[in-house]
Amino acid sequence: MMIKQHTFVSRDELDLAFAKQIAQQLSDAISVKGYASIAFSGGSTPKGLFTHLSNMPLDWSNVTITLVDDRWVDTDSKDSNDRLLRENLLKNKAVKARFFSLKQASQLTAEYLNTLTAQAQQFMPLDVVILGMGEDGHTASIFPCSEQVEQGLDANNAPCLMKTVPTTAPYERVTFNFSALINAAHLYLHLVGDAKQQVLQSALANNNAIEMPIRAFLHHQDKACEIFWAE
Repeated sequence: MMIKQHTFVSRDELDLAFAKQIAQQLSDAISVKGYASIAFSGGSTPKGLFTHLSNMPLDWSNVTITLVDDRWVDTDSKDSNDRLLRENLLKNKAVKARFFSLKQASQLTAEYLNTLTAQAQQFMPLDVVILGMGEDGHTASIFPCSEQVEQGLDANNAPCLMKTVPTTAPYERVTFNFSALINAAHLYLHLVGDAKQQVLQSALANNNAIEMPIRAFLHHQDKACEIFWAE
């Protein structure tokens, strides 16, 4: 387990520091290979981060932005991570970035997922991945309640985008699997609030990832996971 936790007194302080670190890592990647790629989680937690990051001065035209996962809903739905990203990050200086949407079809079929995975290979492995975590310990859309949890966490599976169907949350989902996310150059977990800190402590207590999928990342032998948390 290779964990480094950053604790902040306020969420805005976290968001600004986190945005600066991410911007530097994207700039470093562009300097080395000419482009950078990053995958974000959805929800309300990263909104402040998005605002700060959208104003960071870097070569956004060579950055590909995508999502760790998304709900299979219309991209104008209030529940769409696609919409969240477009409205909160793809603006200001970041409007020049390339956006790779996970929702590019009307049906979530195996054929579509194969095509999407092939397209994603153009910017993988990802330079930066920012995970979130639910109170049930799910991350991305790899839910402990879903039939696809073992498939999603199997490190022997090739990096891909896959379909999951949670039973304790609405909508079908499209998500990168464990193999795709763990291969990122920089892996983060972004959390706010005491409730999430308590879930984190439970996740750190043992390594049963089927019970809490975030454990697959936190307890990985070779990949460092940096945690950014504020109350």
